[in-house]
Amino acid sequence: MTSQQRPATGSQFSVPAHVRPEARDPKNPLTAPGGIPSLERKAEAIPPLQRGSEVLIVTGRSGAGRSRAANALEDLDWYVIDNLPPTLLLPMVGMLTPDGGGVHRLAAVVDVRSREFFTSLEDVLDELRHHGIAYRIIYMDATDQVLIRRYESNRRPHPLQGDGTLLDGLKAESELLAPLRERADEIIDTSDLSVHDLARYMRNVVADEGDQDTRVSLMSFGFKNGLPLDADQVLDVRFLQNPYWVDELRSLTGRDHPVSDYVLDQPGVRHLADTYAELIASTLEGYKRELKPFVTVAIGCTGGRHRSVAISEYIAENLRERGVPTQIMHRDMGRK
Repeated sequence: MTSQQRPATGSQFSVPAHVRPEARDPKNPLTAPGGIPSLERKAEAIPPLQRGSEVLIVTGRSGAGRSRAANALEDLDWYVIDNLPPTLLLPMVGMLTPDGGGVHRLAAVVDVRSREFFTSLEDVLDELRHHGIAYRIIYMDATDQVLIRRYESNRRPHPLQGDGTLLDGLKAESELLAPLRERADEIIDTSDLSVHDLARYMRNVVADEGDQDTRVSLMSFGFKNGLPLDADQVLDVRFLQNPYWVDELRSLTGRDHPVSDYVLDQPGVRHLADTYAELIASTLEGYKRELKPFVTVAIGCTGGRHRSVAISEYIAENLRERGVPTQIMHRDMGRK
């Protein structure tokens, strides 16, 4: 079921009489004083969302990875607001500036931590749809067993646990979120996902058509400091003659021309690097079919300061000349 469809639902939260608008005491406001236009303006005052703006709503079960998802979105240059009361979605959307500059991609983390305010979310979503504002809902989920283990490890109570057990809180939350889960455009089960897996998944979910090309991240490293854990491919260049044993080159790095020339001028090395760059480029279409936006290629020597750096720089330049988006990082170059 898409976010355009809304099932009949019943709210699990009842709004106490003393917090209803008609019962508020103006001398003792509950949240913010009156007279704040951004909070009081009606939905009709919200400008239509222009082309290029995006609204993403991240919700789901507590402990399922909403914060991790929010961090991944921030890394992708989204403007993220955590624990946003649903009624504030409308004025926030009205502040988007899709015509260049400012905020044009808004991600709001909305969940049961907002308590009574959460019950207004479905109405707010309908208002957004009514005014032609496109949005997507990402629902984070995990099994009860995984959520219990995560809560036991961080020793924090569930927001709906109250005087009951953790299982009581999980059950109450699932019932409350069921209608929203039905409206979700994407449901992510994080039970078996690592932090890095979730970040990669989020990149796939939010990447638009222009961002689908797989990008290469080249990382030089030293084997003595350990293999990079997130490497998709590893090239070992320890078979090359080591500039470390040349006194005048020892204090330099693979980014310095004397070291780079020493490494690359060895017989067959440039041909080897060109061939490996061609191999990387030939695999990108397959990675793209698997919806993998980043490929990390780790190139290692003993210390990660000379040979791996020089080869990484050379391959990066080769890939860029082929039109492959490439970034480079030298993990151990600064180590002694």
